[in-house]
Amino acid sequence: MTATLRRWLPVVLLLCLIGCGTRPDMRALSPIGEAAAPGTAITVHVATSRARSAPDRNSFTNERSRATNFAAYTVSVPPGHRAGRIEWPGRQPDPAASFVTLRDSVLDAPAFEAELASRRCAPDAGQTMVFVHGYNTNFPEALFRLVQMAADTDPRAVPILFSWPSDALPLAYVADRDAAAYSRDNLAELLTRLTQICPGRPVILVGHSMGGWLSMETLRQLRLAGRDQVLNALQVVLASPDIDLDVFRAQARVIGPLTPPITVLVSSDDRALSVSSRLAGARPRLGSLSVEDPAVQQAARESHLAIIDISAMEASDRFNHDRYVSFANTYARLAAEGAIEPGGGLRRAGAFVFNAIGATVSSPFRLAGRVLSPD
Repeated sequence: MTATLRRWLPVVLLLCLIGCGTRPDMRALSPIGEAAAPGTAITVHVATSRARSAPDRNSFTNERSRATNFAAYTVSVPPGHRAGRIEWPGRQPDPAASFVTLRDSVLDAPAFEAELASRRCAPDAGQTMVFVHGYNTNFPEALFRLVQMAADTDPRAVPILFSWPSDALPLAYVADRDAAAYSRDNLAELLTRLTQICPGRPVILVGHSMGGWLSMETLRQLRLAGRDQVLNALQVVLASPDIDLDVFRAQARVIGPLTPPITVLVSSDDRALSVSSRLAGARPRLGSLSVEDPAVQQAARESHLAIIDISAMEASDRFNHDRYVSFANTYARLAAEGAIEPGGGLRRAGAFVFNAIGATVSSPFRLAGRVLSPD
């Protein structure tokens, strides 16, 4: 076996593992109606740069749309739902045992904004969260992941999916990167619109994996365009971000410090990011940093970042790439129990380790190294 083959064999094998198994398609989102749905109903609004296969249907493809398309889905989460999991529907969806779509709507931009205004401006509304999915993700996977996170953290939340046209193929990494780059204007437009609805209420932007790269590119674009008021209304979380370190430093220099600081969730044993690093010529990825590295701690201070190691959290995939789901669930539970001060660990710069294994945790954030910031 040649040296080149030995070097690339683990990457090929892991990509094959990522691609194996049956994946849902748009049929998984076929509405069944609202009768006899015993679970919790979660409504997700969608803005997407994916094209529709037909103008009057929510049949999204991996083709690129020139204009942003809008939709809404109401999905029922079953009564026996297990936190952090997606109970996928079978050929005969059973609302007592699986996620099922109750109804969906094709929206234009005015209807999308009007519906969000009625939700986001309601006195009892929870937080507004925009979720940007990662590489190798199809539309149903992204939608049901956001439904799961909303159900597990705050059913009153206003969840919004920004879906870009991933090919959802393990070997389409470069094509996905191009599709994400194509979608920057669409995401910038969405964030601008949202922050103009009920000004003063923050918008949480969560970018996972390659979606983290897209999020940072969009923030950079907003800063260069002088849309500071949009950036000031955002709370940004990068979950296992698939971003080259030098690229991230360049992005962060343009964006500048945000308040609260950008939160970066990292795991040094993220196998998916290990593959990404090899595909990129062995360049390290932001999401696989070690917070015990003094250079990382210094970078957190200088760039005003909250870098949080979530390696102690459970991963439901085989690649340790979705620990952010367990982190969100645990963080929301501890905050509801009063074990975390409002915004605790996410409102000051530094490098932290999150460890919430026990039932009662007085302070789940451990500062790595020296105190880096008095903020």
